[in-house]
Amino acid sequence: MHACIPILRMFDEKHAREFYLDYLGFKIRFEHRFSDDAPLYIGIYRGDCEIHLSEHHGDGSPGARIRIGVDDIEKFHGNLDPAYKFARPDIHTQPWGMREVMIADPFGNTIVFCQDSI
Repeated sequence: MHACIPILRMFDEKHAREFYLDYLGFKIRFEHRFSDDAPLYIGIYRGDCEIHLSEHHGDGSPGARIRIGVDDIEKFHGNLDPAYKFARPDIHTQPWGMREVMIADPFGNTIVFCQDSI
């Protein structure tokens, strides 16, 4: 098996691009629409992590929560653009030792970037 690819629901292409590409630093793998006026389905990636974002009804459910492992949580946190006015996440250490940065996207989904303390 390979890593799973979550599909997250989005409702606004502009806000999705600002958050996932500009703020989090993902890049576009592909974009697809069945026609010019059809919903957007987009694949994005950063390193080995891939996420699909969909405007299609029934794809994903707002309020989803996914976890993405990172090698250096301090570096990841330090690279977040402080000019992005919709998120100011901190690094939290959980009782089980995992260090996390939790960020909500503009559509109600939560992404938890995490680093094991071991």
